[in-house]
Amino acid sequence: MATFTRLDDADARAIAGAFALGDAAALAPIAAGTINSNFALTTAAGRWFVRVNEGKAPADVAWEAALVVDLAAAGLPVPAPLPTADGARFLVHRGLLVSVFPWRSGHHRAPAAVTVADARAIGGALADLHRVASARPRATWRDGIYQFADIVARFEGFRASPDPALGHAVAVLADELAWLEAQAAVRAAAEHGVIHGDLFRDNVLWEGERLVAILDFEQASRGSLVYDLAVAVNDWCWDAGRREGAFRADLALALVAAYDARRPLSAADRVALPVELRAAAARFTVTRITDVHLRQVDNPDKDFRAFLARVEHWRGPGLGWPFSLV
Repeated sequence: MATFTRLDDADARAIAGAFALGDAAALAPIAAGTINSNFALTTAAGRWFVRVNEGKAPADVAWEAALVVDLAAAGLPVPAPLPTADGARFLVHRGLLVSVFPWRSGHHRAPAAVTVADARAIGGALADLHRVASARPRATWRDGIYQFADIVARFEGFRASPDPALGHAVAVLADELAWLEAQAAVRAAAEHGVIHGDLFRDNVLWEGERLVAILDFEQASRGSLVYDLAVAVNDWCWDAGRREGAFRADLALALVAAYDARRPLSAADRVALPVELRAAAARFTVTRITDVHLRQVDNPDKDFRAFLARVEHWRGPGLGWPFSLV
């Protein structure tokens, strides 16, 4: 976790002024996230979440803002970025692309604290998100940066690594990625639209039993809707976030059933779901190796072995395939 850009009191005043938030009283960095720099801004008008969008083009920030505004307008629990005086949903300040969001109080669910009711809420919310986001004009959909070819390229980049910690992972991933490549037609036949791409527990806020906010649409893009469902199952339906953990079939069944009730799965979706469970597990194993392990980032919650365990779980009856989700 890091703050890549530092903001001072003068920055706080400029940001508060641009978004008409009143006098700035305090600005504090938030040690969360691995991509952007985030801050809590307190002003005369209240408390706000400030994001410095790191490494993005203005078009990327504008696209994400437009998507989130549409989702919020449709009634989804998505905090929409505030507009500046000229109507833009972000501010260019000192060459930085700054977004400001209403502050949402709440907490993240710990892995072992997720309930069946939580799983149902996540499944239903994801289905609603897919329906609304995918109803936007196709011309506005964008490609993501984690296409299968991108994941394979990342894997090839460390395949020959002498790191002893990667030996088993490389062997499993080589076989798994080859198998996934052979499933291309199955994956392509499933319903596609606009996906969140990263609906993990740390991107959802709760107040008690109520889901109050879905966050972080940076990975939103065109994609397989059932792949996005598989991403959620892989994070929400395990009783530990670090290392191996154990699969929770009751949570997975509840999550998928709630999704299916809001956006009925097609026959092709049902065939593709077991494939996408494996694809999602492999994708996050690979990116945690490249973005955390190989960069020596000290973040136990992003240990690649947690998702490698999921890859092995989904690989077949001999390695833990427990039942059909659909």
